[in-house]
Amino acid sequence: MTAANELTSLKIRELTIEVAVMGRWISVPALALGARYTFLKGGWLKVAAVHQEDWTPGEIERPDLWIKVLKKCPIGGRLADVFTFAQKLPNANPKYAYQIEWSSSAVVRIRSFKDWWETLPQETRKNVRRAQKRGLIASVRELDDDLVRGIMNINDESPTVQGRRSRHYGKNFEQVWKDQLDYLERSAFVCAHDGAEMVGFMKLVRCGDFASILTTLTKRSHQGKRPANALIARAIQFCEDEGIRYLVYGLLNYGNKRDGSLREFKLRNGFNEVLIPRYYVPLTARGKIALRLGLHRGLIGILPSPAVRLAVGLRTRFYAFKQSFRAGVAQW
Repeated sequence: MTAANELTSLKIRELTIEVAVMGRWISVPALALGARYTFLKGGWLKVAAVHQEDWTPGEIERPDLWIKVLKKCPIGGRLADVFTFAQKLPNANPKYAYQIEWSSSAVVRIRSFKDWWETLPQETRKNVRRAQKRGLIASVRELDDDLVRGIMNINDESPTVQGRRSRHYGKNFEQVWKDQLDYLERSAFVCAHDGAEMVGFMKLVRCGDFASILTTLTKRSHQGKRPANALIARAIQFCEDEGIRYLVYGLLNYGNKRDGSLREFKLRNGFNEVLIPRYYVPLTARGKIALRLGLHRGLIGILPSPAVRLAVGLRTRFYAFKQSFRAGVAQW
């Protein structure tokens, strides 16, 4: 079949999809190619991304056809400047000759819970045991009203999380329920309880050979009981029980940001860096220039590591000041 006939045979259509941006759902134009969707991200540089790519089993097939389609078909009246897509575990060796940016994934290879446990530093083992000794019970549950109310309770404990404004603070029951509906048939909800109170929550999404951690929330008021460690341990056990080979916890390094408490937590809990190819293909002259200059990486990928640390520190202090100021005004 010729390339022209292949393009004609594809089920290409324009539609509108919902995506979560900063914790809020918005409708955006998209282009459907068979069963997959692409939508545009970015401001002056429009990047075509695969909708729900990280949470959908399998990789895209025939990227060359996607590129031909995106060069001709606008999305919401605008042609994409760059097309990006990635390979997935366990396929870490590059398959294509397009420009590569290596994605620093945080991964545990699951052989057994015992094998994972024996690789942990002594302090992490103590934290898992501490959670058990202090009465935390970690379990896998299905989505129901009680689980949603527990998530709401954790969301509303503080308006900031890890030095930035919480995207989920103040959400009502219907909004929190909707947030959990994505990938529901492939999801597992790991919860940590102190008696009747839910003090930690993790959502796992299974994608073939691996499962990804979509959300992790814990109550600050219960940090001494180490709910995050209890959740990780229960997630590892779940993966072993389900025959899942890898557990992925987002990225280990974010551009030039190569430190921070979350990164250290991942390392201490047995997550290691696995480099996965992510491809960037220029579709316009603007896209070619942007890729050549590295502008597609954003500030966190362009600024040197010391500048990133400074910016993160300033942001953390700003939100801490803002929260204390509001608390003072409320008391006054």
